Amino acid sequence: MEGGSNSEMKGRMERQKGVNPKIEPFVPKKGYDPRELKSWAKRTGFVSTTFSGETERGGGHSRRDFDNGRDLNVSSNENVGFDLERGVDKTETVSPKIELDPILGRARNRGVEIEPISGSTDQGLRNGRGRGRGENLGRRTEMEPILRGHNEERKDARNENGNDGNSANGAVNGSGNGHIAQAATPVTEVPRKDDGNVDEEVGMGVYPDGEDPSYGGWHQSPRMKCGLRENPGVVPLMFYGLQHYLSLAGSLIFIPLITVPTMGGSDKDTADVVSTMLLVSGLTTILHSYFGTRLPLVQGSSFVYLAPALVIMNSEEYRNLADHKFRYIMRELQGAIIVGSIFQSFLGYSGLMSIFLRLVNPVVVAPTVAAVGLAFFSYGFPQAGSCVEISLPQILLILIFTLYLGGISIFGYRVFRIYAVPVSVMIIWAYAFFLTAGGAYNFKGCSPDIPNSNILIDACQKHADTMRHCRTDVSNAMRTAAWVRIPYPLQWGIPTFRLRTSIIMVIVSLVASIDSIGSYHSAAIRINLKPPSPGIVSRGIGLEGFCSVLAGLWGTGTGATTLTENVHTINATKVANRRAVQLGAALLILFSFVGKIGAILASIPQALAAAVLCFTWALIVALGLSTLQYTQNASSRNIIIVGVSLFFGLSVPAYFQQYAPETGLILPGYLIPYAAASNGPVHTGNAQFNFAMNALLSLNMVVTLLVAFVLDNTVPGSRQERGVYVWSKAEDIMTDPSSLLDYSLPSRVARCFHWAKCVGT
Repeated sequence: MEGGSNSEMKGRMERQKGVNPKIEPFVPKKGYDPRELKSWAKRTGFVSTTFSGETERGGGHSRRDFDNGRDLNVSSNENVGFDLERGVDKTETVSPKIELDPILGRARNRGVEIEPISGSTDQGLRNGRGRGRGENLGRRTEMEPILRGHNEERKDARNENGNDGNSANGAVNGSGNGHIAQAATPVTEVPRKDDGNVDEEVGMGVYPDGEDPSYGGWHQSPRMKCGLRENPGVVPLMFYGLQHYLSLAGSLIFIPLITVPTMGGSDKDTADVVSTMLLVSGLTTILHSYFGTRLPLVQGSSFVYLAPALVIMNSEEYRNLADHKFRYIMRELQGAIIVGSIFQSFLGYSGLMSIFLRLVNPVVVAPTVAAVGLAFFSYGFPQAGSCVEISLPQILLILIFTLYLGGISIFGYRVFRIYAVPVSVMIIWAYAFFLTAGGAYNFKGCSPDIPNSNILIDACQKHADTMRHCRTDVSNAMRTAAWVRIPYPLQWGIPTFRLRTSIIMVIVSLVASIDSIGSYHSAAIRINLKPPSPGIVSRGIGLEGFCSVLAGLWGTGTGATTLTENVHTINATKVANRRAVQLGAALLILFSFVGKIGAILASIPQALAAAVLCFTWALIVALGLSTLQYTQNASSRNIIIVGVSLFFGLSVPAYFQQYAPETGLILPGYLIPYAAASNGPVHTGNAQFNFAMNALLSLNMVVTLLVAFVLDNTVPGSRQERGVYVWSKAEDIMTDPSSLLDYSLPSRVARCFHWAKCVGT
């Protein structure tokens, strides 16, 4: 200790005399020892005496201010570099994040990079954003050449200006008032082209509002191929847009393949609903990109609404309905979705969502989103298992593409990971076509043209289900669909409004809002943006409510919200471009006008669609649980809350579902769990209230949300342990308008909402 103190004092005296001490690189003598690294840092003057782990959270500076040089007393024209020779005031409480690379055995910078002022640039200045945007800017720092360059520059400055060694230190105002003195010799920054070589050893993570990442969750995001506001040209944007939507194909087009046959619709009805869904998804995505959060997130028919829609479809009054069953059920779904969406829109635009955000944390979001996928475990493989020779190869092929071949790059694109769903569907669909053409599903005495009529023949009853799910020529959508058809509002008739279904959709809209909250936060981190403010989140939720009203008017059967799979798509494609998403949405709208496109998609065999949905639902479960990375994963509090929420989210609905009547002759087995609303254990004097309560308590996601919400907001826990979402503050816009520029509304629209501070204009 004494030797370290003497060397430190000697170095300080040399600096005061204008002599530049030689700083040796850090070489660990033994394994990872934080005290050894800290001793080297204090001895060399590399950092202030307050080490990164000791930075005060309450009085720390934000990373944006750190990079801009406001709080570090560095002159404004030198905010890119960090001049070692000028020294850092020892009273400063902010210091670079330094840790030891356990593999390479050298210091790894997690905070501010130390680079020479002259002849070097910050890679994060691409597109004029600077490091505050959190670009992945790591570069290996060689200490000795940099210091040598600093020494030579300083020597020349002393010779020209005739100043002693203290002049350099005089450039830093030690008064601590945050103001800076002008440097004697201004340094010109020389831009350097981005060569695309990013060293992963030394990097900088951006932690909004100066939050320390020690509690886990603020991980450095990968570099994007195409950023939020970049404009690489029309052709690349069109390619990126199609790529984005093709990777989401499983979520965009497969819901009607489940809902329409369940409602008793024809193949033509399925094709029409698919076209309508493409139109609504394109419209709502464009609206969200301009007037919502403005994040590059695709809007579409959400699986959050699928389970309650199945519950309504299988209510007792519709089970034996034969004539116009599809239109009756669709009208009731439309009315319920419109009422629930109006409530969601009011929740967002009134500012109540900003208050509600204080109670929504990752420990609530994670099990709730996971329960959305788990809600279909009784539907997924039982439906896919009706034709295992198609569904099993489909599931295996998707897993091989995403897990085993996902890292293979072809012409710079990870084709198998990005296009896993569409490519595997085309391969297995062609395989199913050859099976059908080869006579694999031709049975003696059974008509291949009308498989449903085979139920009437005793010898064909056991083969009827196989023929309906496996054959590729079952659907007649291609023969009956028109070439040009424009979906229009109220195409199925006037919506029916009932209290029981409206109550269900109001609660489900809360679940959809919580799902979107998690998607907003995760997407902002993935594309290296500062998280949106509560007002911006409220604006996004309000617009999602309006978009779901449009979905109710057009009649898609489900609401339109932010798809959970957006986060996976951004990770896979490394594209988070607003223009690309808008262009892709415009293409969806054009495709919706071609009736044959919807007919082709409606002709996909049901077993094949169920196999794809098995993977999609499993992905939603994984994405939901991945939200726990923003909490302390090892905390027993969080483990118990998540475990209890998921268990009761599966067990309580199972209790209500056991009251479903024996309807095996009317409903297939995979739909019986959704038929408990009419026969549940809740019995009061109001039949509509009974239906609503039995339906809600038979939904996994609703029970999971209720349990997780109550436990997380009543069980004591620190902010670090709970992983409270760090949202940007409204004051940030006043102090630094550019910090949330990417979320700002278009100027003319912002003037209309200037009075509404709650929507983060």
